[in-house]
Parts: sequence; structure tokens; C-alpha cells
Amino acid sequence: MTGMNAFIHDLIAYSPQILTGLKNTMLLMGIISVTGFFGGIAVFYLTLSSRKTCRIITEKYISFFIGTPLLVHLFLMYYGLPELGVRISPLTVSVIGFTLNVSAYNARYLMTAFHGLDRMELEAARAEGFTPLEIFCLIILPQTLRRAVPSLTNQVIQNLKDTSVAFLIQYNDFFSQIQEVASTNFEFFKAYVTAGLVYLALVSVIVVLSRRLEKRIALPGF
Repeated sequence: MTGMNAFIHDLIAYSPQILTGLKNTMLLMGIISVTGFFGGIAVFYLTLSSRKTCRIITEKYISFFIGTPLLVHLFLMYYGLPELGVRISPLTVSVIGFTLNVSAYNARYLMTAFHGLDRMELEAARAEGFTPLEIFCLIILPQTLRRAVPSLTNQVIQNLKDTSVAFLIQYNDFFSQIQEVASTNFEFFKAYVTAGLVYLALVSVIVVLSRRLEKRIALPGF
């Protein structure tokens, strides 16, 4: 068999494992996109707290997870915690590590969008007797979410790409299976190009869906 034919043969032979890995990649991306979204909202809410200590701690949290590599957090939990007698599955470690990281980024996106809101509207709500929670849920959150849609959807794309590092903590994802194929036939270039094309196709689907979402809920004149 020629090199390309042999490579395609190996891909077909490993297709069940590759498809399982792809399913695991999509599962992880879906979970962390949801948990990171709601986690970001929670962190964003705390940044608006009337308590200075709460705001400071929240800002430190955001700065820490944005300023440190995600891989360090994953390694710390997966390889470090067993030294303390704590063992966590690769999926659980990935979900926890990614959620903490993505929540910080999403909170930052929401904070940026919040700075563009009309403060007079918030003052009017306070004057009408709205509680801080009501102001957040009914006025701040809906508007900041709409303004932050481009950033939040870009984060989903980033989530998909970042899942490829999970194989370093033994998570059975798509990239780990492509790595297995490459290590079997030593066709590393072809294997990684194939992986890149698959990721590109998945990202393209997310981009199309996100652009439709942006157009549907975009603020007039924004």
C-alpha cells in the first residue's frame, strides 16, 4: 500500500475509537461551555457586590485563572492531588479545571459589556425600589448577555480547541485517538493535518450558528 492508502486504512481501522474520542471531545466541550457560562454569570454577579471584600476576592479569582495556564491546573489536580490521597477521574478533573478557567473569562466578558450600560437606567430602577438582585436579573444580565454574545460564542470555540489538552491527563478525547493512530503508523504529519481539518470543520459549524445567534438577538444600533 502507498503511504496515503495505508494511512486511510489505519483511519478506517481505528474509526470506532476515533468516533468515541470525538464524542468525548464534544461531550467535554458541551459540559464546560454550559458550566462555564453559568459560572461566569455567578462570578460576574459577585463582582458587582456592595461588599468590597467580595469584589476584591472575585477580582483575584478572575486574575488568577486568566493569568495562569489551564494545563497547570489540570496537572495539579490529576497528578498532584493523588499525592494527598485524592484521585479524580480525567473527565471530572477536566470539567472542574475548565469550568474554573472558562468562568473567569466569561465573567470578564460580561464585565466589559456591563461598562457599556446606561447607568441612568440602573439609577431609575433603584429609585423605583428594585432590589439589587432584581436589578441584576431583570436589567443588567439581559443587556450584558446580549452585548457579550460575540465574546461568549468565541469562548465556546476556544473551549473546543482547548479540549485537545485533556489527553495529557489521560482523557480519551479525539486528539488522543489521532495521536494513537500517528504512533502506530508514524504518519504524524498526516494525522495532525487530519485532526486540524476536523477541528476546523467543527469550529466552522459553531461560527455559523453563533453568527445566526448574534443577528437574532443583536441590540439595534449596537
